[in-house]
Amino acid sequence: MTEHISAAGDLGRRVAHRRKSLGMTREQLAERARIDPGYLGYLEERAASPGSSTVNQLAVALGTSSDELLGGTVDTPRGRGPAGARPRLERLDTDECMRLISPGGVGRVGFTTSTGPVVIPVNYVIHHGAVLLRTAFGGPLDEDLRTGVKGVEFKVAFEVDHIDDPNRQGWSVLVRGAAHHVSDEERAVAAGAGVEPWAGGDRELYIRITPAEISGRRIHHGPE
Repeated sequence: MTEHISAAGDLGRRVAHRRKSLGMTREQLAERARIDPGYLGYLEERAASPGSSTVNQLAVALGTSSDELLGGTVDTPRGRGPAGARPRLERLDTDECMRLISPGGVGRVGFTTSTGPVVIPVNYVIHHGAVLLRTAFGGPLDEDLRTGVKGVEFKVAFEVDHIDDPNRQGWSVLVRGAAHHVSDEERAVAAGAGVEPWAGGDRELYIRITPAEISGRRIHHGPE
């Protein structure tokens, strides 16, 4: 008997996200996974209970694992597996770094406080070539990043990365620059950039990081 799996719609969302990140259409994925395109559409849009063989076929077609599609790795750190065969480290130029982080998402801000260094995850967008964050007044990104001297700003590090566990590859981008607290006069323009913090709540402080240095690396594997 075929084992059926119910993921309350999460499976479909993960399939759709992975498919789109690979630039595949539903028809292309359905052909690779040897399933009906109409059923794939149903699976992506509704809570479904596919058989384990269907999940396995989708995982192979998407270059990932069944566990990944089913959410079994959601709460585990990325990159726990062994390195891929013959890993190669590639240094990325500025244009490629900006291309990778330009869709926005979640990154990490690192800076030094009076009690030591901290790293904080934040939602961000790229706005007019700068990293734009939205946070709360009175929080660590507010009080700890103010020098008290007009025109003098703390330099921070901002990092974004992507780890592809099944394929044992990924990339990281590091941006370093001054953290500018957007003024009341500038806030309307910043608000139009559309950065939405996952943490919710009253978060009306915008911070712009203008890149002074941008670097990045990508890990490949396979033959030279």
